[in-house]
Amino acid sequence: MNSDNNQEMFPLVDEQGNITGAATRGECHSGSKLLHPVIHLHVFNSKGELYLQKRPEWKDIQPGKWDTSVGGHVDLGESVEMALKREVREELGITDFTPETITHYVFESAREKELVFVHKTVYDGEIHPSDELDDGRFWTVEEIKENIGKGVFTPNFEGEIGRIIPLDA
Repeated sequence: MNSDNNQEMFPLVDEQGNITGAATRGECHSGSKLLHPVIHLHVFNSKGELYLQKRPEWKDIQPGKWDTSVGGHVDLGESVEMALKREVREELGITDFTPETITHYVFESAREKELVFVHKTVYDGEIHPSDELDDGRFWTVEEIKENIGKGVFTPNFEGEIGRIIPLDA
């Protein structure tokens, strides 16, 4: 059975993204609140629908919930751009995309604290979800709005989506 590698090394950063140290995934996800960088990519098609991935049940954080198109940790020694390209290739099989930087912010839960670098892209090619994901599909903005607050999405997706698309329109 798949599982996360608790010995995987992550950089520790300050809120500006400057590296201050290193720690394992297990240490970062233990409630220590060690700030570590992650990337998110929101993949839209030309119809304005947003691709979401369903997290597998074996994930240590938010299993079984629908989440950002692509999300992953920046590994020790990797830049945000390198991590973005690696994660998009690993999770969705996409190599030919042009990311647009949206923002970065600190996300904090009971188990972890992340510096999230948010990007978006428009992509109409084929998507080949890896076995790291349980499912994936395009959602309309209306479908997303209808399911906010119902336990369908991860809390970080719900907190972030308003920065990407207007939810009050």
